[in-house]
Amino acid sequence: MLSREETYQLKYTIALIAEFAKKFHLGKKQAYNYIKRFNGFDYLKSFYDVLHTLSFEEAVRDISIICARNGGKLKYQDL
Repeated sequence: MLSREETYQLKYTIALIAEFAKKFHLGKKQAYNYIKRFNGFDYLKSFYDVLHTLSFEEAVRDISIICARNGGKLKYQDL
């Protein structure tokens, strides 16, 4: 059984994947695979305490920057 904190982190991660998918017009599985491949989850795990206080837009931007630094080709563009 997950602790309350683990449950919050899991729910946040699922929501973040959905927002990432929406921003980049990907399926949720594609977004998950992209974030995983380019080390976005390592960043999310290390900085969850800060990321979850940001808006999803800011968090998606930060994750996309980390992924780009690790070889990802998706570029975040402000509207």
